[in-house]
Amino acid sequence: MGGVWLRTISHSLVRADQITEIASARGSVHEESGYSLKVVVDGKGHVLIDNSDLPGTLAQRLDHAQQMQDALLTAIDAASAIGPAMVISHEPDTERWTLSAAADLAGEPAS
Repeated sequence: MGGVWLRTISHSLVRADQITEIASARGSVHEESGYSLKVVVDGKGHVLIDNSDLPGTLAQRLDHAQQMQDALLTAIDAASAIGPAMVISHEPDTERWTLSAAADLAGEPAS
């Protein structure tokens, strides 16, 4: 496994280099509050964030979603520059993207 991967809310992985679109919606997947953020790969949407708890007006929530999209692009660029296979995950408690070496997540021994 090489390159940069994104972890979805269902804990599957999608390759960052195959993303054709990053989109956010005004409500979470389940409610008309919060927001959701997804990536599209081969015409199929993969949800990365489903935050139904984010308070605020529609404009505030969409602004926050845009900030998360921008931060995701920065994380993808940073992960691409590192070298070994990396996984980008969203941490709901901190509303941040984290980078982890794929080998660490797989439990592979260090070389």
